[in-house]
Amino acid sequence: MALFLLLAMILSRMANNLDDIFAALSDPTRRAVIARLGTGEAPVSDLAAPHDMALPSFLKHIKTLERAGLVQTRKIGRTRICTLHPEALAVAENWLDQQHEIWVGKLDRLDAYLNKDQME
Repeated sequence: MALFLLLAMILSRMANNLDDIFAALSDPTRRAVIARLGTGEAPVSDLAAPHDMALPSFLKHIKTLERAGLVQTRKIGRTRICTLHPEALAVAENWLDQQHEIWVGKLDRLDAYLNKDQME
């Protein structure tokens, strides 16, 4: 029974993390930040520069990315540096792969059914 509860807790945590990741990726500003951080770490001020918004609003986007585990920040003096953690995307990638396999299987079965019906 304890193993079942542990497994349920792990699956719940993964589902919450998946929700956080997709929520974080749902915004074009956050996707732009992820894309920029793909080239290397950067100060928040550099990440905010191309976006037409106040710094406090931009920081909310950074917090959302941090909560999803996609970005980590650290302070060096008065500068906050952001680093991408692409391994956090593995949770979403795994889910998408599973969905892809499910739908490919369904479409293959539909194709086989339609071809069988056509041959008869």
